[in-house]
Amino acid sequence: MPDDIIGLIRENVIQGRVTRDDEGMDEGMSGQPGVTELIEQALASELGIKDIVARGLSGGMDVVGQKFEAGEYYIPDMLASAEAVGAAMDILQPRLAKGGVKTKGTVLVATVKDDLHDIGKNIVSILLRGAGYVVKDLGNNIDTQVIVDAVREEKPQFLGLSALLTSTMARMGEVIQALEDNGLRDQVKIIIGGAPVSEEFANSIGADGYGADGFQAVAVVEDLNSDSEG
Repeated sequence: MPDDIIGLIRENVIQGRVTRDDEGMDEGMSGQPGVTELIEQALASELGIKDIVARGLSGGMDVVGQKFEAGEYYIPDMLASAEAVGAAMDILQPRLAKGGVKTKGTVLVATVKDDLHDIGKNIVSILLRGAGYVVKDLGNNIDTQVIVDAVREEKPQFLGLSALLTSTMARMGEVIQALEDNGLRDQVKIIIGGAPVSEEFANSIGADGYGADGFQAVAVVEDLNSDSEG
């Protein structure tokens, strides 16, 4: 029975179903328990939160990532699945702390000054939460000094910066330079992303990593985390 619930959580993440009222990708699923109902069932069955997150949520998003890369899923499909994971993590987050489950680290995310786009950042945030990280989202159009102050106060292991405009991507370099000037650069790993951003640009401004999409961004964070633990 526990494995059945985990499997259903995984499948409903793939289907992008938050609640029983959602249709999902396949026909005939409306009325069946969605991710939030299944999470409550899993908790009532005393399933371990690590299993729920790793095998159910992350397992489902791994499949979504494969479908996205294969061209079977598009951004709206990925958003639906990410929303399901986000709703699940809203339920699980308080229990993670209470249960003494150690998180993988803290990630601070922000869209840089003068850029109002946040869909990509929001997807990355949800995927990171599903992968076991604590995510603190500063929002969009965030001033460089606000980001610097947040790094100083929150002491995150990672900082994710997003920009969707060629006119604002230079702000990422400004943030990195400001962290350097304030003696904070060595304390945080910086990952950048967004439509106009590239690996070459990331290297040119001294970022630690670049994510072409949400799934790659999470993979980069995981790699950097493994390196720091090793």
